Amino acid sequence: MASRLRFGIIGCGLIAANHVVALRGIADVDVVAVADIDVARARDFAQRHDIPHAVADAEQIFAAGLHAVTVCTPHAAHVQGVLLAASHGVHVLCEKPIALGLHDAERMVEATERAGVVFGVLFQRRFWPAAQRIRNALDEGRLGPPTCGGVLARFRRDAEYYAEAWRGRWSTEGGGVLMTQAIHHIDLLQWFMGRARRVTGRYATLAHQDFLEVEDTAAAVVEFTSGAVATIQAATTFSPGLGAQVWVSDARGATASVREFPEGVGFTDLWTLPGEEEFATVYHQRSEFDLPLRHIHENLVPYHRMQIEDFVAALRAGREPAVTGREAMRSLEIVQAIYESSRSGQPISLAS
Repeated sequence: MASRLRFGIIGCGLIAANHVVALRGIADVDVVAVADIDVARARDFAQRHDIPHAVADAEQIFAAGLHAVTVCTPHAAHVQGVLLAASHGVHVLCEKPIALGLHDAERMVEATERAGVVFGVLFQRRFWPAAQRIRNALDEGRLGPPTCGGVLARFRRDAEYYAEAWRGRWSTEGGGVLMTQAIHHIDLLQWFMGRARRVTGRYATLAHQDFLEVEDTAAAVVEFTSGAVATIQAATTFSPGLGAQVWVSDARGATASVREFPEGVGFTDLWTLPGEEEFATVYHQRSEFDLPLRHIHENLVPYHRMQIEDFVAALRAGREPAVTGREAMRSLEIVQAIYESSRSGQPISLAS
């Protein structure tokens, strides 16, 4: 591995700003090129962040002699960015979800494995101290194997949010609240509870029919290989939005929970391990509801930085990153099973 790493960024939307800030904060890392199908946006982004090369065609970015790229495009373009990186022998870190479907996700994983490059997927909420606290308690045995758990995701998204052309469409976003908002919390749930084996779910569009073709409401029961059971309830129909919660409980009844409120901010709201009891008040009159998307992203900058730092450390150490491509398929598998179960009216068994 070179003493200085040359990074590129594919996609110059809002989330790309978190990537460039994180990369610029890491010693011996240079961001040298960006690509976006809107070349004016790429050039503006490059100028604002003092990046020497800006191109419209992602294929051209690799002429800058890159060691790694991050993929910050809309969901449907993730597969193209990752496969391009693999074809050039370049390491790649992709925003969530890994892909629109499991077939493309498998193609991405196999291509990067064949190329011998490191492939990671961004689930920065794993780096919240409150989420790490639960994972550590499980690893140390202070919290026993979960017997039950849940995701409660209650967000507000409106017509203005979905006015961006790629949002709210099956062909470009791949889904609604499950694919774009709650997938973060579903990732945490399976990180805490282990592999899912069967999913029964329902989704619907109940409040945003005028501007949305994907779901704004979903619910599911997830059974895990351990025998544990969890529930998922998610919607973008709340006004104001009330954030999200991921919780798990062991056979003794000890419960640990991470709460997201306002969006992008994670904290421990319930912790009933014996001798460590802790409870937090979530809402009050001065609560900040419904932050602008830019502010949500700003709240996540420290955790983007942590995961991107981990990815760079993985490149230098020759190890896997915190969230591999194959690991990122697990939350997508649950989301896709909810969709399939709703359409078929049957429980969906997952691959072991």
